[in-house]
Amino acid sequence: MKALTLLGSTGSIGTQTLDIVAQNPDKFKLIGLAAGNNVEMLAQQVRQFQPEIVAIRNEEKLPALQEAISDLASQPILLAGEAGIVEVAKYGDAEAVVTGIVGCAGLLPTIAAVEAGKDIALANKETLIAGGAVVNPTIAKHGVKLLPADSEHSAIFQCLQGVPEGGLRRIILTASGGAFRDWPIEKLSEVTVADAITHPNWSMGRKITVDSATLMNKGLEVIEAHYLFGLDYDDIDIVVHPQSIVHSLIELQDTSVLAQLGWPDMRLPLLYALSWPDRIPTDWEPLDLVKAGDLTFCEPDRHKYPCMDLAYAAGRVGGSMTAVLNAANEQAVALFLEEKIQFLDIPRLIEKACDRHQSDNCLQPSLEDILEADRWARKAVLEGSQSSESNFVFQS
Repeated sequence: MKALTLLGSTGSIGTQTLDIVAQNPDKFKLIGLAAGNNVEMLAQQVRQFQPEIVAIRNEEKLPALQEAISDLASQPILLAGEAGIVEVAKYGDAEAVVTGIVGCAGLLPTIAAVEAGKDIALANKETLIAGGAVVNPTIAKHGVKLLPADSEHSAIFQCLQGVPEGGLRRIILTASGGAFRDWPIEKLSEVTVADAITHPNWSMGRKITVDSATLMNKGLEVIEAHYLFGLDYDDIDIVVHPQSIVHSLIELQDTSVLAQLGWPDMRLPLLYALSWPDRIPTDWEPLDLVKAGDLTFCEPDRHKYPCMDLAYAAGRVGGSMTAVLNAANEQAVALFLEEKIQFLDIPRLIEKACDRHQSDNCLQPSLEDILEADRWARKAVLEGSQSSESNFVFQS
């Protein structure tokens, strides 16, 4: 019986994690839950899983949550705000913490969990993208495990099982191509929010679905792969694979290529992160290659997807630049989802923020440097959204 804490319990990652816990009551026990705003769903989760501690990010919703579970005979510890999320992350006897919080908001709770000796099932890629320079040394210091729980990095991790040290030559991340993979570039100026949040293969949250549409999601995964697996950026490639059956590949030193395949289902990488090194039997639909049909691959269009090269450039610069890239993207996507900017403004605003940050980039950032870079980038994007300038000049 593994004791778990789940951060981001009402989001897509959170609800799928809870499905796994519910299907395996003899293997997993829930200790803590943390969510953002959804009182009704969080209250239902508290009733079903009976955690010892619960936090809701929106402090104004705490009274409503207290009322929603007031009839329970056994009351959990109830907390609110950012500090409450951090307390849940480091609480009690949980062996592993699933980080399903979207965006850089997951950084501080993840670090708190690591410092409390918890293993991390990482579904929040922004934690490493913004804070890898701090997170990786903290992981090493406390001797905990960081296990990838998103599809692509789980695929790489699974393929690496049994590969000797030094055997890895190259990582190949697969991308679906997102909502606009079949759109001509000339039509992207007409993109609406409704267009961008409709993914052809995966069921995900709004922000990550927009990231998939810009291919920034894949660029961010390149940076995450660098921190997780230690390869240089020249040895991490992206290939478009519209069917999303091959979830990523590795090339070994002898040119052998290993791949992990499966239906597009986030439960599988989540389950492996929770159960590693074991394999837990499931009743999920097995992959049928005949049913899957043709598997095709092509190079991504770098002109159509400028966010991808922005991510590579930020990663190669390193330091606090990746925190700026991540925060600028989060802010730009938020503005787009609020219909305050156009779809094509997203890469323009990110590039402008990164370009402005080059003279202030901190090559060996502290946690406070990263948090300050995050704050600065969000403000820079808000300021930049008032301008119509557009130049793609940021270079690594």
